[in-house]
Amino acid sequence: MSVPLASYLLVALILFCIGLYGALTKRNAVIVLISIELMLNAVNINFVAFAKFGVLANLTGQIFSLFTMTLAAAEVAIGIAILISLYRNRSTVNVDDMDLLKR
Repeated sequence: MSVPLASYLLVALILFCIGLYGALTKRNAVIVLISIELMLNAVNINFVAFAKFGVLANLTGQIFSLFTMTLAAAEVAIGIAILISLYRNRSTVNVDDMDLLKR
């Protein structure tokens, strides 16, 4: 029994909407980074689903997913390093307080 393409797309849509909501409304920088990761995972689901159900079913979607996961790992490492630095200087992870380069 195979799962239809619409189910994959629905899960990806829900994940992307949750991530978009979190990235646009939350003030905590860690939550914003997690929301961006959710959006990237939704894109990965779409890549793999279209690679499986597409007109030319091949490994292209899986390869793009691996590249996206690599970029997401690098983004998390750099983002957390920047957040730790900002927290040491400002003692907050609130996005609204990070609008100036130096105080």
